[in-house]
Amino acid sequence: MTIRDVAQAAGVHVSTVSRAFSASHLVKQETRERVLAVAAELGYQPNETARALTTGRTRNLGLIVSDIANPFFPPLIKAAQAYARVRGYQVFVADTDEDVRREEEAIQTLARQVDGVVLVSPRLANDVIAALGGHPPFVLVNRQVTGLSAVLMDVGHGAGLAVEHLVALGHARLALVGGPRGSWTSAEMRRAASRAAANHGIRLDVLSPNAPTEQGGIAATDAVLSTGATAVIAYNDLVAIGLVEGLDDRGVRVPDDISVVGVDDTVAGRLNRPRLTTVAMPTAPAGRTAVDLLLQMVESTADRPATAQTTLTTSLVVRDSTATPGRPAN
Repeated sequence: MTIRDVAQAAGVHVSTVSRAFSASHLVKQETRERVLAVAAELGYQPNETARALTTGRTRNLGLIVSDIANPFFPPLIKAAQAYARVRGYQVFVADTDEDVRREEEAIQTLARQVDGVVLVSPRLANDVIAALGGHPPFVLVNRQVTGLSAVLMDVGHGAGLAVEHLVALGHARLALVGGPRGSWTSAEMRRAASRAAANHGIRLDVLSPNAPTEQGGIAATDAVLSTGATAVIAYNDLVAIGLVEGLDDRGVRVPDDISVVGVDDTVAGRLNRPRLTTVAMPTAPAGRTAVDLLLQMVESTADRPATAQTTLTTSLVVRDSTATPGRPAN
């Protein structure tokens, strides 16, 4: 079945069928719907390789994450893939394993094979990302770089909510276990938590950098205890789970002796015991929004597509890992 067969059956020109699949905004809705219905009835599928040679587009996107094993990323990846599929695109996913060299290699490799790239929680320096992000179009998630579009999750707001929650419970000495070097999220958490603690006149000890993993939380346990803090905010749920494990190994109970707050609201945090109080991050909406911004640039007819920045809100989910100092949770 060819594009000419579809055109003949739909009573339109071959170019109209082509535009219905590759540039739908140039075709009247009624005509496009008729063409797609005929194509579906005839079992026609566009030859993407041939179309790429004609249009210069692959209808493929790249999505690069820093650690696919981290439960923060799968909901974002699935949402991005599902939204891209609806728009007629496929997504290639690359995992950099928290390695800046692999991240740079992944960007350079995918950029030659796709129409655009979504870069999630990158660890590279801003100037390197800016140099790599010219062509094809880039959208960043949880990183701000001048001249590039971005989707930001307002983790600073969430960190402030966590401090307010702990202060309301009566905690006056807090610790913040930050993430890896190069993490925008970690820097935003530090700024917001420090500002909130200062507003309340309480002490906040910042412990950073740390691996964004369960082992990173375990490794930070002694440093947390040395601060004398009665509550700790962790970089993410994995670090928080590691802290709970490390504290338990030392006979320190959560939340009886120390409260722990995570970030991300992952399944792992909900299944942990005690269930984690955590800052909920809008991971799935971020995946959809990033792909939408990227496709706006990919499909733009302008020589230099406009960039945009969107900030998604966060919230605090209170569960069992936080309580009044010296008292167990109800």
